[in-house]
Amino acid sequence: MVKIRLTRGGAKKRPFYHIIVTDSRSARDGRNIERLGFYNPVAQGQEKRVELNLERMKFWVDNGAQMSDKVADLYKTAAKAA
Repeated sequence: MVKIRLTRGGAKKRPFYHIIVTDSRSARDGRNIERLGFYNPVAQGQEKRVELNLERMKFWVDNGAQMSDKVADLYKTAAKAA
């Protein structure tokens, strides 16, 4: 099954997440199929908090990919802002 979920990056105490499409059996930070955007929970000032490629998200969801709960929340927020 294909999933859309977060993979962690960044430094200690400064998380940064990439939003990726991956096989559900892959490790959290393992192999991915496509990178769709990012989520920066500690963004400050003019830094972007969320950036998503909404067209590709829709493509993957239409083709059966399932979003994690957090990614679904981020998708709703980004779609509302667009």
